[in-house]
Amino acid sequence: MSTGSTLKTLYETDYMLWLETTLEQIKHRQIDQIDWDNLAEEIEGLGIALHHKIDSYLRQILIHLLLYQYWTTEREKSGSDWRDKIIYLQDELESLLEQSKTLYNYFLSRIDLIYLRARRGVIQKTQLDSSIFPEKCPFSESELIDFNFYPES
Repeated sequence: MSTGSTLKTLYETDYMLWLETTLEQIKHRQIDQIDWDNLAEEIEGLGIALHHKIDSYLRQILIHLLLYQYWTTEREKSGSDWRDKIIYLQDELESLLEQSKTLYNYFLSRIDLIYLRARRGVIQKTQLDSSIFPEKCPFSESELIDFNFYPES
C-alpha cells in the first residue's frame, strides 16, 4: 500500500493521527507523501466553519437587539440578560473579524440576509405583529459590534 493510500485510510480510521502525521509531513516538506485530497477538504472546511461562526454570532446579535428594541413587555425582566448576551456575542464576533479583512468583508456581505433570518425567528418567538419589525436591518454594521449600543424602542 502506498503512503498516500495509507494516509487516506488513516484519515478515515484515526483522524487525530492523520492530522499529526500530515502536520509533520508539511513541516518537513515531505510533499510527495501528503494526502492532498483530504488536506484540501480540511482547509476548505476551516473556511466554511469560520463563515458559519460569523453567521451564527451575527444572527444571535441581531436576534437579541431586536428583542431588546421591540419586545418591550419582556425588556424589564430579560433586558439585562439580553445585554449580557449581546456583549458576549460581539466579543466573540470581534475576535474573528480582527483576524482578517476578508472575514470582515464576509460579515458585511451577510448582514441583510442574516437579518431576515433573525427577524423571522424573533417574530416566531415573540408572536408580535411582523409589521413592527423593519424589513431591512435597522442597525448599521458599526452598531452591530459596538459594545455600548442598545437600541431605543
